[in-house]
Amino acid sequence: MLENKIFKLIITDKENAKFNMGIDKILANSFKEDDLPILRLYTWEKSFTVGLSQKCEDFPTYIEEYKNNCSKRITGGGVLFHGHDLSYSLILPSSYMTGLSVKQSYEKICQFLLTFYKNLGLDTCFAKDSKNVTLSKSEFCQVGFEAYDILVNDTKIGGNAQKRSKKMIFQHGSIPIKSTKKDIKIGSSLEDFSIKLSFDEAKQKVIEAFKETFNVKFEKTEITEEQKQRLNLLLEDEK
Repeated sequence: MLENKIFKLIITDKENAKFNMGIDKILANSFKEDDLPILRLYTWEKSFTVGLSQKCEDFPTYIEEYKNNCSKRITGGGVLFHGHDLSYSLILPSSYMTGLSVKQSYEKICQFLLTFYKNLGLDTCFAKDSKNVTLSKSEFCQVGFEAYDILVNDTKIGGNAQKRSKKMIFQHGSIPIKSTKKDIKIGSSLEDFSIKLSFDEAKQKVIEAFKETFNVKFEKTEITEEQKQRLNLLLEDEK
């Protein structure tokens, strides 16, 4: 389990979608079963990402608006807009979740987000635990409420996705700080609940919530030069 572990903490500056999703790929692909788990926190230039099975060119209007600042995530899901959200990527040895199903590990990991929102004084729960919403009949879909959507005042806030392999569990997601893309927006932001946080304040509160939830210790580290070189090669190959 996650409790009482040592985590590497990586905090990166505001970057474009290709950098953020490329670093996810580099960290996940190079992760070994006996490595320390990783929590990365990061912010975005205005951009959008698409699920693993989609292509950026499927959304020409958005590409024009964001000047080709688009990248694929290593998880599924639909198109997501970034720029006003704080994101996290979490990589764990698979042994940390031995015996847990995808749904169980997802619920376990997302506890730190519930702590984060509750510490801000917000009424927070999973959709499955609310008496006021109707769940979608298919799990992990894009329409309606999924069982493990995180709700604030019965409104979805942010989103998360998980990918598993024999050696690791990868999960990432976002905390919307401000509202964006009002015309197609799904869910709410902290701004909608009169919560005003800078990105630096939000990062610190996420770290505190993670510590409070799992009683972990962090070793702050940086993206290495080797990883940056590998990212450059990856981005060259994707052109």
